[in-house]
Amino acid sequence: MAITHEKNLATKQKALKLNLDKRIYGSFAEIGAGQEVAAQFFKSGGASGTIAKTMSAYDMTFSDAIYGEVKSKRYVSQERLLSMLDHEYNLLEERLSCKRGENTQFFSFSDTVVALNYHKNNSAHGWVGCRFQSKPGSDYNDVIIHITMHDNDNLLQQQALGIIGVNLIYGCFYYYENPEVLLLSLMDNLNSERIQIDMIRFEGPEFKDVDSRLMSLHLVKHGFSDVALFGPDGQNRQPSDSLYKKHIVVLRGRFRPVINVHLDMLDNGVKQYLREPDVDKDNVLVVNELTLQSLQEDQDGDIIDEKDFLDRVDILCSLGQTVMITNYHEYYKLVSYLSKVTQHKIGLIIGYPNLEYIFEGEHYKSLPGGILESFATLFGRKVKLYVYPTRRNDDILNCMKFNPRMELIDLYRYLIANHKIEDIYHYNPKNLDVQTDNMLELIKKGELGWEENVPHEVAEMIKSRCLFGFPCVVFPKKEEAQ
Repeated sequence: MAITHEKNLATKQKALKLNLDKRIYGSFAEIGAGQEVAAQFFKSGGASGTIAKTMSAYDMTFSDAIYGEVKSKRYVSQERLLSMLDHEYNLLEERLSCKRGENTQFFSFSDTVVALNYHKNNSAHGWVGCRFQSKPGSDYNDVIIHITMHDNDNLLQQQALGIIGVNLIYGCFYYYENPEVLLLSLMDNLNSERIQIDMIRFEGPEFKDVDSRLMSLHLVKHGFSDVALFGPDGQNRQPSDSLYKKHIVVLRGRFRPVINVHLDMLDNGVKQYLREPDVDKDNVLVVNELTLQSLQEDQDGDIIDEKDFLDRVDILCSLGQTVMITNYHEYYKLVSYLSKVTQHKIGLIIGYPNLEYIFEGEHYKSLPGGILESFATLFGRKVKLYVYPTRRNDDILNCMKFNPRMELIDLYRYLIANHKIEDIYHYNPKNLDVQTDNMLELIKKGELGWEENVPHEVAEMIKSRCLFGFPCVVFPKKEEAQ
């Protein structure tokens, strides 16, 4: 049966429907921003049919006594959320399974949140999760999200938390058979100006076929977040936690597919970055970035080929890479985001054509300050561009041969003199004759020769899994056969 997203249901209607469903029964444990989720159920009526217990352990000593100590010492963390879910759900089963386990779908809802403080100078965010049974007696499933709250008022943030909490519980019970619908429903009666979801994780028997990387893409595609991140293991990661206080290097690309040029850019760009005196070699995170716009452009429209996306990510993950999806088409927007999560040096590895793109003023017409406003962010005090050369008409083009428009020449010289832009000095000259799009055409046609421009492990994956249109059966041409 198809799952229908009931977009017009108000928060109170959702809470009431859950309260009147005699199968559903559980507990609430909320730390920070009041007990707004449980309050929604109390206010809607009939809460005694749904709520076994509500509690809130604000004091750290009380919280540790109930849920155990937090190793990271961060109480607004996924670690604390999971310990809350474990404790509360185990209590439900221990105390109520004999009495009503045969006819009840148990759930445990938890959140640990820091809302806007009195001085309004903190970052409001939190971890929210629901552990639930899809039918009485079944193994539990988890849906966990990380949110950031943007309302400039503590009470409004509490209200938004209450809404998204009800949406999560409702989605777990009525939409779990279609995880994308469940994800979409989380923002019912909300918008991204109030709250954003930058990580979501599905676990349990009902979600065994859910691909975390695809869910990351959906978060950005549907505008729930501007950034999503996952590691080489394919597991979603909370971006600001993973990037926090790191020395970050980013290589942006379409990676369709990954070719030797990409690895050469990454290898030599990172080597130069590590030579910087203000870089801690033991605290560096290298990120491969895919923009939403590049995924759409490859399909000539707004529709994204999910299999094609996963093929690219499979290859990047197999190479041990951390992958980030963003909605930041312009580089200065990416830098603006990264600068909020780390105070350390940010390195951007780009190709020469990207340098030309950055200095084209028409890309910044929407900014009041135009290109100068974007450069104030892009070339912040701890940002540096590493430029990989390109070959045109037998000439190798690099930073020293780049000629911006007349009015930008002095600005460009200033950036070069202050070490904001630097050539990647060591590179394989053979790579300068290779174009990603040309490789893609050769792969689709199954023609000989493309493998030498692609890492061996990548070539094997493309051929064995028939990726990027590679024909599974290729018949040699007559002249080749002879």
